[in-house]
Amino acid sequence: MTEFYPALRVDIQENLLPLSALLHQRGMPHRVIEKGGHQVLEVLDQAHIEPVRECYGAWQRGELQIELRRRARTPAAGDIGSTLPLRAPVTLALIALSILGFLLVLLPMTRELVTLFAILPAHVAADPRVVGGVGGEYWRLVTPVFLHFGWLHIVFNCLWLWYFGQRVEAVIGAFNMFMLVVVIALVSNITQAQFTGSGIAGGMSGVVYGVLGFAWAAPLLQPAWRIQPAAAVMLFLVLWLVAGFLGLVEAAGFGQIGNAAHLSGLVCGLLLGAVFGLVSRLGGGGGNGDKEGDASL
Repeated sequence: MTEFYPALRVDIQENLLPLSALLHQRGMPHRVIEKGGHQVLEVLDQAHIEPVRECYGAWQRGELQIELRRRARTPAAGDIGSTLPLRAPVTLALIALSILGFLLVLLPMTRELVTLFAILPAHVAADPRVVGGVGGEYWRLVTPVFLHFGWLHIVFNCLWLWYFGQRVEAVIGAFNMFMLVVVIALVSNITQAQFTGSGIAGGMSGVVYGVLGFAWAAPLLQPAWRIQPAAAVMLFLVLWLVAGFLGLVEAAGFGQIGNAAHLSGLVCGLLLGAVFGLVSRLGGGGGNGDKEGDASL
């Protein structure tokens, strides 16, 4: 097991991401964890303890401030385009598949294929026994999230998915992000079908609400994950959820809304966020975001 040595202990609210970036540039492997309500920066090499403290002192005195700000403002031309797929491959794949699902619905020559990806086959579209009704075609329990039935539907779902998804994936990694989405998709799709009795429904919004719930709950238990959305964003989506249940969204002409998928996705995401955050905190880790500072997105 790799041994780390404590070099700094600072307030939990202090942003160490600029310092962390500088230490990586100078070849000092380290991690930042939470212990006893503080952030602890630990290094792999004991010889780096004093240099880290010197860097921190110089940073606090403002001697490194200009250099770090310039780096933040002037990234290399290829940095963003070359790293996005590496930072959030699952999120980008979900967006791409959602666009394909929208085209499947939109184009006349492929419209008949939609029933292959709906939660229930056409001949059992009203069967309330969702899991049994798929007849062994278990992909149907997940694939409805990729089906989108209008321009506003696909555009807003993709925008929200990117806003929340890349933040979460940055700290939990691609595999955990994939599993998170699968679980939320299963819960939201099955709940929506049970609630409405219809086999033709779709959209990524249940997953979006789930990832929103995760991004809100996880940092409450793992403060090192700075991925909580802005309060205004959360308020808007919660009010949208309430408006959906009150029938205001449909009355405004936005079409049928998957209220059951939204609520069940949100609850599922909240629970999973609490579990992930607690496990990370008890394990003394900070996720992928500790090394690269991805949680600053």
